[in-house]
Amino acid sequence: MVYLWRAVDHEGEILESYITRTRDKVAALTFMKKALKRHGSPRAITTAGLRSYKAAMDELGNPEEQEVGRHANNRVENSHLSFRRRARATLSFRRMKSLQKFASVHTDVHNHFNLERHVVDRKTCKERRSAALAKWQSLAL
Repeated sequence: MVYLWRAVDHEGEILESYITRTRDKVAALTFMKKALKRHGSPRAITTAGLRSYKAAMDELGNPEEQEVGRHANNRVENSHLSFRRRARATLSFRRMKSLQKFASVHTDVHNHFNLERHVVDRKTCKERRSAALAKWQSLAL
């Protein structure tokens, strides 16, 4: 059993993903330090009600930035859905290294093709998807 930690911005774009074997204060602190170092300090950090988040925030010295609510972390939970679907298709990962590699690659691909279909009309979405695919193919060559 391994745990997936994710940092997602206000638009649903995945900023950071991290895999650990434990779900404790040390793992939460490691993940938060990594995310804050790379992306800076946000105005607010929305988390689940897990006590390890609070302990990590206390140690970092910014517990007032933490927001915990019943449906506050839905954006993060929904960002997991496409990842879970693809991970289930592979049945399981034998090593944590391969899981971490899959998570980082999946994050890049998801962010590139995340077109916010619920916000724009069909024609605009198709144009953006074609442009994203063309750019992806040019990067692959």
